[in-house]
Amino acid sequence: MNTMEINKIVAGVICAVLLVVVVGKIGGALVHPEELEAPVYPFSEDVMAGANTDAAAPSEPAGPEPILAMLASADLGQGEKVFKKCASCHDAEKGGPNKTGPNLYGIVGAHFAHKDDFSYSDGMANHGGSWDFAKLNEFLYKPRDFIDGTKMSFGGLSKASDRANVIAWLNSKSDSPMAYPDPAEAAEAAPAEDAAAPAEDAAQAAPAEDAAPAEGDAAPAEGDAAPAQ
Repeated sequence: MNTMEINKIVAGVICAVLLVVVVGKIGGALVHPEELEAPVYPFSEDVMAGANTDAAAPSEPAGPEPILAMLASADLGQGEKVFKKCASCHDAEKGGPNKTGPNLYGIVGAHFAHKDDFSYSDGMANHGGSWDFAKLNEFLYKPRDFIDGTKMSFGGLSKASDRANVIAWLNSKSDSPMAYPDPAEAAEAAPAEDAAAPAEDAAQAAPAEDAAPAEGDAAPAEGDAAPAQ
């Protein structure tokens, strides 16, 4: 590359820089931006706080979905499959042994902590009440919320269909299974129960006295966390 070509390149670069500077000067002379005295779209901290509240994730439901209307048509085969998650800690056959948790034969309708040959936690032993369908549903939803101090480590069954199926299957494991409520009547009663729940929660600082029994779902059930026969 000779000197003439180098000079042409340097001259081209200088011209380009000068052109940019000149265009900038002309643009600045033609446009006169003015700072606004107030924002075009005013907002306040209260407005922003409201926006953050609206964007917040929905809260968890206050309690389990009622399952009384599902029991009459529950799938016992599926209930047995759900119970397999609990089988390492519970037996449900008549005359079967206690394991980490008590034997569950005849649990539906039985009193809390009713097995004399099993050592329950104080929370279960002192709870009082019986394992009816509604209490089993609540307990299996979140065991630790209903039995304070339970030894059971299982977090609960979130699906209403799983709870309905396993409760129906447990009900079949009895010398005298409980009769299921009429599906139509149970469906009509469910909204009233849901509406009454917040009032009961406000009136009682502690969970309902008759909490339902714990079942193992994803993790092995411990001690008395599951319903005891």
